[in-house]
Amino acid sequence: MRSTDTAPKTSFPPEVEFVHGPGCPVCVIPMGRVDDAIALAEEPRVTLATFGDMMRVPGGRGSLLEAKARGADVRMVYSPLDALALAAKLPDRRVIFFAIGFETTAPAAAVTLLRARAQATPNFAVFRNHVTIEPPLREVLETPGLRVDAFIGPGHVSTVIGTDAYRFIPEEYGRPVAVSAFEPVDLLQSIAMLLRQRAEGRCEVENQYTRVVRPEGNARALAAINETMELRDEFEWRGLGTIPRSAMRLRPAFADWDAEALYTIPGVRAQRARRGDPARRHPRRNGTPCAAGSQRSL
Repeated sequence: MRSTDTAPKTSFPPEVEFVHGPGCPVCVIPMGRVDDAIALAEEPRVTLATFGDMMRVPGGRGSLLEAKARGADVRMVYSPLDALALAAKLPDRRVIFFAIGFETTAPAAAVTLLRARAQATPNFAVFRNHVTIEPPLREVLETPGLRVDAFIGPGHVSTVIGTDAYRFIPEEYGRPVAVSAFEPVDLLQSIAMLLRQRAEGRCEVENQYTRVVRPEGNARALAAINETMELRDEFEWRGLGTIPRSAMRLRPAFADWDAEALYTIPGVRAQRARRGDPARRHPRRNGTPCAAGSQRSL
């Protein structure tokens, strides 16, 4: 699900069509989670820290930048470790890091949590909103009338989860995958890999980003994630609705640094109240085998 804005689309025949994926990690955060972050920022003696990308994302109550203008203590940081350092400088306030992203950014947050526990930092917490890539991919693949024949896999998240994480796409849904880096020449090579697979009747996961991505992923990063996080029952995505087991929360062992355990957050409370409701899911369908066709959507 990699955007191909930098690929020279006009150089391809009309049979090759490019379709954008669900969006960046900032774009898929629903309005309700932004509202929850604003509610935390408005708590007494709380400083909310987050990436600059999140400052202008709109929620139902405006954005974090607007909350800051109203008097909330919202600060931009470049990493969760910056938020932990800020907590050491503000011992009379609780610094909450608004964590977002796919598995790409989860290891940094996990390492920060491990350091907070090792340092016994009592005034640091994380509002966890990390999402995982497989469930939304399945949601897309199970969309009725899907006309996507192949996938360009995202390079950044693949450095953590590896290429083996995408094997379900060709095995269960009959679509090839090429994990790609980000330069124009990388994207062109990935597109060539997918078109060659289609022409040869193959259906597999290929790795264009071999200089960084391994089949098994980054074992140390995955271990840090698994030590600190577990899957939620469900999570709402902007534009995709509620998808079961598609996001992570902190494990109970880290409750002392979990904003959802430390504060009564309106949206989280409402989500727990309706947890018994069946989540929206498309019916499962088997993918069709790879074969050369007249329409090739990537």
